Amino acid sequence: MQKTALVIMAAGIGSRFGKGIKQLAPVGTCGEIIMDYSIHDALEAGFNKVVFIIRKDLEEEFRRVIGERIEKITEVEYVFQELDDLPEGFTKPADRTKPWGTGQAVLAAKKVLDEPFIVINADDYYGKEAYVKVHDYLVQEQQKDGKLHICMAGFRLGNTLSDNGSVTRGICHIENGQLTGVTETHDIFKTATGAESRNADGSVQELDVKDLVSMNMWGLTPDFMEVLEKGFEEFLSGLAPEDIKKEYLLPELVDHLIKNESAEVDVLETKDTWFGVTYQEDKETVMRAFKNLTEAGIYPQGLYQ
Repeated sequence: MQKTALVIMAAGIGSRFGKGIKQLAPVGTCGEIIMDYSIHDALEAGFNKVVFIIRKDLEEEFRRVIGERIEKITEVEYVFQELDDLPEGFTKPADRTKPWGTGQAVLAAKKVLDEPFIVINADDYYGKEAYVKVHDYLVQEQQKDGKLHICMAGFRLGNTLSDNGSVTRGICHIENGQLTGVTETHDIFKTATGAESRNADGSVQELDVKDLVSMNMWGLTPDFMEVLEKGFEEFLSGLAPEDIKKEYLLPELVDHLIKNESAEVDVLETKDTWFGVTYQEDKETVMRAFKNLTEAGIYPQGLYQ
């Protein structure tokens, strides 16, 4: 069986992890958090290794809250996203307190990955279909044409909205099944007829709820890590003093690779509904959704029992 890994970006978890962080509150019928369902779905789809990207100061508590039980069912690695984990020749600016972003987070896993892998957010529920599609993509033979061949799960906009406020989504531009660009769209609201984005000047743009959006679920390869590492050095070299809060973001790197024709990104559509706790009020909706999925037999009563 080919090795494939699930990489979970969890370094953004607050210092009160497990004691009230809304994104990591128990939502399952037996106290499971969203990450539990993500891991369950990934293993079911064929992934056979889990890599947690966390902060060093959270390691002990993270292992206790979720890591130790996952170690009993699959191979687990822990890596750390730290502000001062920089390439040789670079040092952390004295005033820098903000993390370096999703690009640096994934790069932190380079030393433990030599297999294809899927990247997800720790606090997002993606449904089962996307894991199956991305896994099947990663284990198939890719063209040898000098380009990176990677993929992204595309979710229908209408399946990613909150009933409790606005969201930001990357609306995908696609030609022949491949990503050509992503438009970051802010202040998207669910409406009675679909969805709309509301601009600061008061204007409103109607959006098609069937449009595909990126939810930061990527299917990547070990070769991508070399490009990610080189890109981080270029990012750091180009920082000006006023860029003290600028982040090295995975979608921006992917967009750059598409534009310079060094990568092709296949978009794999999923019709599953995304869940997340963007607002405190979303928690009740998410808990009800998992209760319904459990009662329908999609998940067992107690994922690890």
